Amino acid sequence: MSSLFSKTISLRKELKISELEFTQLRDFIYDQAGIFIAGNRKYLLENRLANRLKELNLKNFGEYYYYLQYDSGKKVELNKLFEVITTNETSFYRNPPQLKVFQTKVLPEVFDTLRKKRKKRLRIWSAGCSTGEEPYTLAMIISEVLGSELKSWDIKITANDLSERVLKSARKGVYNEYSLRTTPKEIVRKYFDQDEKDYKVKAATKQLVSFGQINLSDRVQVKRVERSEIVFCRNVIIYFDEAMKKKVINAYYDNLVPGGFLVIGHSESLHNITRAFKPVHHPGAIIYQKLE
Repeated sequence: MSSLFSKTISLRKELKISELEFTQLRDFIYDQAGIFIAGNRKYLLENRLANRLKELNLKNFGEYYYYLQYDSGKKVELNKLFEVITTNETSFYRNPPQLKVFQTKVLPEVFDTLRKKRKKRLRIWSAGCSTGEEPYTLAMIISEVLGSELKSWDIKITANDLSERVLKSARKGVYNEYSLRTTPKEIVRKYFDQDEKDYKVKAATKQLVSFGQINLSDRVQVKRVERSEIVFCRNVIIYFDEAMKKKVINAYYDNLVPGGFLVIGHSESLHNITRAFKPVHHPGAIIYQKLE
């Protein structure tokens, strides 16, 4: 056995997380972000935090927990922690059936309601926006629906995420071909500038989206979000336990105007969470509407 291989095995042994360390870190993460990590996913913390321990030159997960609690660099490290424990797999025009319903059913209904009120002002909240593909997609769809009328509307998509790293990437609006794998070719040509292998979201689309960090477990932060006609929260509540799911869904309810729409992931459900929304069934998608 080579010395290098032996050293690697030794390092892995040192980075095994004990039950106490797992419980401490799991509870800390839940208190800070509302993200619940089940006991059978202990390996997730081991795998994802190993590099953080190495970079900080810490010997074990107990030292890391202490660092998060008391070190002068704890605020910076908290953001690093958020980055590694969340998954940011996404793409433009993800889940086409949902987006088709958004484009052909939800938006026309919302726009008609607003026009009748002589209120050409639309607010959408993209909660859990990751690297920006979702809110930019929504901006493109809105542009398609309104066409030349877009300039006469006050449109704002508030895009939030827990991770500052993904928000930094989102603000740049620069993507590779893989991010566009589910995007219609005509949309790519219309809303992106291509530079070699990169695709950059055009300025007119970018200006419809405002990015900012948010912790959905922080009631004060959540209440600062402008009231919305539509909330997108896809593949976010899967990270939460039942108590946190109810807290977050209640926050979306409070944010939405009467009759507003909530869009969650196609594999997610509000069953056993709340009855404050009416499920509206469409081919390939369920959209939830706030009861007036």
